Amino acid sequence: MAETIPETMTAMGFDAPGGPEVFRAEALPVPHPGAGEVLVRVAFAGVNRPDVIQRQGFYPPPPGASPIPGLEVSGTVVALGEGADPALLGQPVCALVSGGGYAQYCLAQAEHCMPVPPDLPLDQAAALPETLFTVWHNVFERGWASEGETLLVHGGTSGIGSMAIMLGKLFGLTVIVTCGGAEKCRAALAIGADHAIDYKTQDFVEEVARFTGGKGVELVLDMVAGDYVMRNLKCLADDGRHVTIAVQGGLQATINMAEVMRRRLTLTGSTLRPRSNQFKALLAQEIAQLVWPLVEGGKLRPVMDQAFPLAEAGAAHARMEAGGHVGKIVLEVG
Repeated sequence: MAETIPETMTAMGFDAPGGPEVFRAEALPVPHPGAGEVLVRVAFAGVNRPDVIQRQGFYPPPPGASPIPGLEVSGTVVALGEGADPALLGQPVCALVSGGGYAQYCLAQAEHCMPVPPDLPLDQAAALPETLFTVWHNVFERGWASEGETLLVHGGTSGIGSMAIMLGKLFGLTVIVTCGGAEKCRAALAIGADHAIDYKTQDFVEEVARFTGGKGVELVLDMVAGDYVMRNLKCLADDGRHVTIAVQGGLQATINMAEVMRRRLTLTGSTLRPRSNQFKALLAQEIAQLVWPLVEGGKLRPVMDQAFPLAEAGAAHARMEAGGHVGKIVLEVG
């Protein structure tokens, strides 16, 4: 029997950008799925750095996306738009969404949904899509990582960092990470990193050279940008690749282009949210084929930090901004 869907839902919004305290609960109409979409009754929503940047007023949603934050959800499909696979109705899924996750109901593209295996708790399912899609695309597709190579990741205990460690190890990479403090370095090693550098007390350029015997790494996953870029390039081996996915340290970088030419370095980067639905669907297909069997087999599980009730979205953001978290923060919705 079809589930009765209410007309309104609770969502966490804000009137104007600001600190975590700007969040407030609001009653909104439950959205109706359009062609190719499904409506998910949300169980958990992942909290990600782009949500924080959006709340601060620096990352507006792309055209057509919900103004409510939230880029990944888990829950049950309760309604289908035209053309969506009828087999999805009533199924537990997790999905990458372009917004709207901090709510009781959320629209998702049917092709961006992944099935939740019976032994994967829904809080963990909600913590997978955003980091998994981001790391897979940037490390393996844009960064061409291949077995036997070494990857340097900044922020090893973040959601992205912990996913990069786990995926890297599952696909035969050596993974070096930087972390702020000895405790976070220990946590990163426990997640599976081969080497963890405390950037507060050690020079990561020197440490990378020491750990790699002077060879350098084939790939850097950079979330800092700014003045880290030139230091990152010093960590790269000849023909190395530098992939930027965030600019937490600043938008501008000064680069010695002669060094780029001499050592045949590649610099690239991407943001996932504004990419087309078709692109994300192709990415989802590749992940379903190559990575999701590892989730179904229990070999890939997100590192979980803390769950907050939906109404405490502000507290969840405050925890992320304080920087003490290890792994993923989620909101419990249903």
